[in-house]
Amino acid sequence: MRRKRCSLVASLVAHPHDARVTRPGTGHAGGRLSTRAPFHLEATVRVLQRRPTNLVETWERGRYLRVLRTSGDLALVEVENRGTIDEPDVRYSLRHGDSSTEAQRRLAQTLRKVLGLDVDPLPLQRIVEADRKLRPTALALRGMRPPRFAGWFEAFANVMPFQQLSLDAGIAIVGRLVERFGQHLEQGGHRFHAFPTARAVAEARLEALRKCGLSSRKAESLRNLARAIESGELTEDRIAAMNTNDALRALIELPGIGPWSASLVLLRGLGRLDVFPPGDVGAVRGLSALMHLGSTASLARRVERFGAYRGYLYFCALGGNLVGRGLIHTASPSRPPAPGPPRRQGSSRPAE
Repeated sequence: MRRKRCSLVASLVAHPHDARVTRPGTGHAGGRLSTRAPFHLEATVRVLQRRPTNLVETWERGRYLRVLRTSGDLALVEVENRGTIDEPDVRYSLRHGDSSTEAQRRLAQTLRKVLGLDVDPLPLQRIVEADRKLRPTALALRGMRPPRFAGWFEAFANVMPFQQLSLDAGIAIVGRLVERFGQHLEQGGHRFHAFPTARAVAEARLEALRKCGLSSRKAESLRNLARAIESGELTEDRIAAMNTNDALRALIELPGIGPWSASLVLLRGLGRLDVFPPGDVGAVRGLSALMHLGSTASLARRVERFGAYRGYLYFCALGGNLVGRGLIHTASPSRPPAPGPPRRQGSSRPAE
């Protein structure tokens, strides 16, 4: 059978003088991403993207598509679960980019981080199901993992624009940043965007950042953060090595970063589930509705009861909202374990 070749165009839109590069697709590369059951891929990707208008995180026909970087080049990866929530068979394929063994290893490592594949789902599921009022939402989202942003700068740039704005307004601003300062690939008439690099924003003019919808203060703060990350002054490894309290203090010292932003960077950037973003209007409103609580004080006490997993409540609030919008298909009831072979009376060994 003749193999159809599709061309991909890498457009370096952040640097208009760069040439357009065309390469053939490499859909044969990829592999399996092992993870424990249950795993709800759709719910995980939906809370990662927050809104379907997200230009970087794409959910299309039951598959997750994302442009990532490998050694400076762009790679388009596709992830699907060929199994079920209770028997996941998660696979990724490389639709464009470097198919070397090392590149694929790095892509798989990034995908595992982004999709929370190494997070044990059982403690998360048990703790939210134990709350009577959260149980219906927990069952609907069964197998949802706490996702993380793919890169360190990406975490800051996905938080700062949302300060004191609605979720939809923040998504729109980030989308304009992506279009103005990011790169993209085109395949089959579809455009897939990569998130802008710290370097691209560090070199940007403040006026160009403001045109994306950022206030003057936010534009300057984001560019300063991009420069600090690009220079190596603000590294992910340094913050990740700190305990949560020290990391929060270190982040709050950065210009333009307050307690809410610092908490979200730790939660969505570093996967610190012991952090719940204080004063997050959307999360507070969503959880209050799910738990039928009338005051923020009551909610604060309930959140603290979840201890090291309090950050997972943030994703439950977001996921519950997306279920209500029809953007997440509810998980089917878990199947009881298959009956084992009959056992002999007084023996712990299976009958032979």
